[in-house]
Amino acid sequence: DPFDKPPCRGCSSYLTEPYVKCAECGPPPFLLCLQCFTRGFEYKKHQSDHTYEIMTSDFPVLDPNWTAQEEMSLLEAVMDCGFGNWQDVANQMCTKSKEECEKHYMKHFINNPLFASTLLNLKQAEEAQHHETAIPFHSADDPPRPTFDSLLSRDMAGYMPARADFVEEFDNYAEWDLRDIDFVEDDSDILHALKIAVVDIYHSRLKERQRRKKIIRDHGLINLRKFQILERRYPKEVQELYETMRRFARILGPVEHDKFIESHALEFELRREIKRLQEYRAAGITNFCSARTYDHLKKSRDEERLKRTMLSEVLQYIQDSSACQQWLSRQADIDSGLTPTVPVPSTTGRRSAPPLNLTGLPGTEKLNEKEKELCQMVRLVPGAYLEYKAALVNECNKQGGLRLAQARALIKIDVNKTRKIYDFLIREGYITKA
Repeated sequence: DPFDKPPCRGCSSYLTEPYVKCAECGPPPFLLCLQCFTRGFEYKKHQSDHTYEIMTSDFPVLDPNWTAQEEMSLLEAVMDCGFGNWQDVANQMCTKSKEECEKHYMKHFINNPLFASTLLNLKQAEEAQHHETAIPFHSADDPPRPTFDSLLSRDMAGYMPARADFVEEFDNYAEWDLRDIDFVEDDSDILHALKIAVVDIYHSRLKERQRRKKIIRDHGLINLRKFQILERRYPKEVQELYETMRRFARILGPVEHDKFIESHALEFELRREIKRLQEYRAAGITNFCSARTYDHLKKSRDEERLKRTMLSEVLQYIQDSSACQQWLSRQADIDSGLTPTVPVPSTTGRRSAPPLNLTGLPGTEKLNEKEKELCQMVRLVPGAYLEYKAALVNECNKQGGLRLAQARALIKIDVNKTRKIYDFLIREGYITKA
């Protein structure tokens, strides 16, 4: 009975199961309702990161099909209706039939000589497992805490994780309409009704604020960069659909929206696989052994076509000995698996961009010398490089290896920069090829 238990220490309401009991505070026991527990209520020595127990009667005691709450309800019903009035007992319980109530009561409470010892053993077992039932507190994945007015802070719309609020609210000046309103006894009925209407309008604006915050929280939009990295997992066609359907996410909800996008990504993969099989069929291939041979020959034809392109580049640069020497050095670096240090010779007369100056850029101190050289040559700021590196390393650990195509699908930047970053991480041992 909730009236027999002490009230919630947070809101003083009557406790209804399930509720939470702190395993570190007491006696007397420190009890909280689920609403106060989810808000992280703290009082004196009680902290929100204490271990806790979930108090509920939804567990079997004497019979696997009967919970502790049903056992108590059966005893109370027998006390109220009298022994033998099983139909009235079943009507009061509402969860068991007449035959079930009679059979269970006679078996466990009348014809069970070990009932007293059973309760004693249950009590001893509960005391022995008291410290093992406590659930350790695990903090949630907090959003980053950028410095005020930084680029990341602006990307997060001025979100303050410590306060779980924004620097500037939606409809930020909604309170201005209330600053001069004062309810006095001399107001006429019309003026009083107008003031009430203004207050109702303000309440509607507050509801809109909360609705927008709920959408941001449910869809994980606070950490924008993490959200963008997850979004880049999909192929380009699916990303375009994702961008188009984003405005409907607030209608579907986070889980339904993710299922919708995942189903279209699966459809895209199936269509691509069907197209590949149709290509095999058009080429007269009827088994997968022949398909592997066809793919090998197709790859060889593409490489041959690439060699012809390289030959045209050689003929283009052969008149300029300096440009030809740079081109040969660059191709030698590519063939040996190294990142080419010689810029690509240009026939348009445009100069290549100078190396990026990393002085004063945030994140430079986290790079080693080789990583600094890479960021200078690729002209990539250290903060972006560290994010791309973390994304590729995590994906490689999940998949057991990483291909260049997967890296390009994961980080949507210039393909040449992606290849240089991929080759560098392979060479330094951060990731492995699939």
